[in-house]
Amino acid sequence: MKTARVRFAPSPTGYLHVGNARTALFNWLFARQKDGVFVLRVEDTDVERSMAEYDLKLMEDLRWLGLDWDEGPDGGGAYGPYRQSQRLDFYKAHAEKLLDENKAYPCFCSQDELEKERQKALAAGLTPVYSGKCRGILREESVRRIASGEMATIRLRTPDKGFLSFHDLVRGTLDFDLSLIGDPILLRSNGLPAYNYAVVVDDHLMAITHIIRGEDHIQNTPRQILIHRALGFDPPEFAHLSMVMGKDNTRLSKRHGATAVDQFHKEGILPAALFNYLALLGWAPPNGQEVLTKKELIQLFRLDKVSRSSAIFDYDKLAWINRQHIRTLPSRRKAEYAFRYLKDAGYLPEDMSLIHWSWLDRAVEAFADKIDRFSKLPVLFSSLFEFSLSRMDDDAKAILKERCSKDVIRSFSKKLAHVETFDYEEFGRMAKEIKEDTGCKGKELYHPLRVALTAQSSGLELDKFIPLVEEGARLHLPKPIKSCAQRASEILNYIDQ
Repeated sequence: MKTARVRFAPSPTGYLHVGNARTALFNWLFARQKDGVFVLRVEDTDVERSMAEYDLKLMEDLRWLGLDWDEGPDGGGAYGPYRQSQRLDFYKAHAEKLLDENKAYPCFCSQDELEKERQKALAAGLTPVYSGKCRGILREESVRRIASGEMATIRLRTPDKGFLSFHDLVRGTLDFDLSLIGDPILLRSNGLPAYNYAVVVDDHLMAITHIIRGEDHIQNTPRQILIHRALGFDPPEFAHLSMVMGKDNTRLSKRHGATAVDQFHKEGILPAALFNYLALLGWAPPNGQEVLTKKELIQLFRLDKVSRSSAIFDYDKLAWINRQHIRTLPSRRKAEYAFRYLKDAGYLPEDMSLIHWSWLDRAVEAFADKIDRFSKLPVLFSSLFEFSLSRMDDDAKAILKERCSKDVIRSFSKKLAHVETFDYEEFGRMAKEIKEDTGCKGKELYHPLRVALTAQSSGLELDKFIPLVEEGARLHLPKPIKSCAQRASEILNYIDQ
């Protein structure tokens, strides 16, 4: 049995979006499950749009997502080069072979002529197909015209009637009317290969056994099979994945939200979570489990179980899966992911000491259950750093006007002023004393105490909040944290005004 060899072959004309990332991931899962080979090939013959920036970013995003490749432009392999721009001699040689065998011919039709043909067909309600106008030109005449400087493309001779069928591993048998295919261009007049031709040459020379790609390539497949046959190649097996759509059942685009892998990275989505979610777009594990590791996905994935229906990208579902993956991280890993967001918010120093990291471990752990992405942490951390009376919510202001609030806060502030070390245990002891001193209990006691410490009516549990604030107040931080005593004093001054 042949070793399974698959390829992900993007064009470096933009950033990696989730549709292409899902295609790469399915190829990767298939290769890893079959103990096969995953090839990265860069299709960069679109010289006007291809950019080195996109090339490098593409590989960076794939690696961040957790996809590695066995052969590719940066690591080499036995079937390189792995950039199409470095493979032009291969395309030229195979085109010359087809010309010599009269399976291809030069076409001298200009773009204007071809466009007139196209418009004429459309006006008649027909599918535009190249007329084959240059098919009958003798080889000697073609050689003479090209030698005299006339520009020509190279086209494949194809049957103009009959049907072509192939078995799709996802969609079953697909049939195509050859009268609607025309003679596809192999080489353009500038010598660069057309897409359908280049991929055939590359897939054969790289020994690709399975082509797993989006359904937008289905119409390309009969042309590619015809080229395979003309060159005497056995076509690989094909599997066409459904498109990734938004909830409104239109093709996923920026108006739906983030679409580039890099955007999810910046938002604080974990690579393991995005990997997990992308695997569920068009495929479901047999046991119904949704939160899965890469190892589990490799074991469970089945290409023949991929759905033909459109895959709907659900941002809420991704957020839920990300929340589950966050929960499984060790405390230090959570802190490491959180660091850049909190540093950029001005809360943490660039150089973190062991004491800083120890505090951050516990602080992030305290808020971890409240987030579905790390970019939301700075807002939650503001309760530790941003003690602002001007930002008190209406409920907090209302609490300060209640009967017991002033007495409770005055007593609390006085007691805090006389303790050197304040922790949650000390808070509990103080609360009992304040209850005896003021006669206030329940909500009348604890609600004012919360407002005194947080300037808000709700938030993090005080058994977590108090030690984080007290320890944080002793740290050297870009934005200092006010101690509990400072907070209570400021609230007391506020209500005494």
